[in-house]
This record gives sequence, C-alpha cells and structure tokens, in this order.
Amino acid sequence: MRRRGTRRRSPLRRIISGLLLILVLAAIGIGIDFVRFVDQVGDSYHPLAPKAEGIVALTGGAARIDGALALLAENRAERLLISGVNPSVGRREIASALETKLAGALDPRVDLGHLARDTIGNADEAKIWAEDHNFRSLIVVTSDYHMPRSMVELASAMPKIELIPYAVSNPQLEMDHWWRHAASVRLLLAEYLKYTLARARLVFESPRGLLGSGPSETASATAATSEVLR
Repeated sequence: MRRRGTRRRSPLRRIISGLLLILVLAAIGIGIDFVRFVDQVGDSYHPLAPKAEGIVALTGGAARIDGALALLAENRAERLLISGVNPSVGRREIASALETKLAGALDPRVDLGHLARDTIGNADEAKIWAEDHNFRSLIVVTSDYHMPRSMVELASAMPKIELIPYAVSNPQLEMDHWWRHAASVRLLLAEYLKYTLARARLVFESPRGLLGSGPSETASATAATSEVLR
C-alpha cells in the first residue's frame, strides 16, 4: 500500500496563517509602545528650575493653572498664556477656582486664549502667542497623562521654539499601580489612542501654521489670543 505524501496547505490557509502572524506581531508592538507611553507619563516631566521666555498652560484642570501661576510668580518666564479658556470665562472666574495664594498672580503678565477647543488648537494658539511676543522658548504646563500628546502637537506647530515640559500630576490616575484601577486604565488607553493618532497624522503633515487661517484670520486670531487680563 502506497503511503500518501504530506498534504500541502491550501493557499487560503497560508493567507489566514500569515494574517494571524501579522496580527500577533502588531499586538505585541502596540503593547510595547503602550508600555513605553505609560513610562513617559510616569516620568516626572518636572524640572526643578525651568527657565524660558514664556509659559503656556493648557486648560483641563485647576492644578495646571496653579502650577503655571506658581512658575510665573517665581519669575521663571516673562508672560503666561492660559490656552483654551471658555469664551464665557474671565479673570474673576479663573481666580475664584485657584488657590488663594496664587489668585493674586493673575496680573497683566497673564493672557487668556479663547480660540483653542482641543490640543491641536492649543498648539496653534500657543504658536500665535509666541510669535506675537517673539518668544523662542516656552514652558509647557499640562497634566502628566496629556504631556506626550501635547509635546507632539506643539513641537509640530513650533519646530523652531524650545519647549520645556512641566507636568502636573493627576492624583486620580494612581500611576504607581495604574493596572489595578479601571479608571486609570481607561484614561491611559484613551490618551494613548489619541497620542498614537496624533503621531500617525503628523507623519503625513509638514509643520503647520494656524489651521484653516488665511492672513486676515491670523491677524485677528493674534489679537484675540493676546488679550491681556484686565
């Protein structure tokens, strides 16, 4: 009786096996990249004595503004831009949400930016403000989990300006044991997705100016962004 030879796999099986291998490798790569992202968030991003010409605080919590005002009070920079402020919010409303000792720092060196609605908008708003004041270096103040994406967007908008990250920790994030807390895992995964999409998008973009703005729009935006708190 003749022995049958080894049966060859069908082309469909080979294609499926190849796709499964690609998916497994992609999952491993994403997992490694996510761990690297979490390590970035866990790093301090908190230089002891930062010094720059300007400070940009990205709205999203009173702690960010508190941290930026503390830097301004220490004369770590000449001016501060609070970017992404709701148009209905002014100096009085911001001061009421701050620590009492910092509320007085809302002086004429603090500017409100009402244009930004997201991190891309923050980057464009900060770019206009920095150019208006001829600043070549900025301290960037935002939450620790938001810092990697913020630096990607701001660096793309302002490739010639030195950016110094100054992260404000989020006590609710539980970074020491983030994997044990569902809320921390959800926040990190959501921010990692946004960070990954930002990196992917910028691969196909050159450093940009103000999104969707012509010369006249840029001029009016500059005036609005540079509004000094009175």
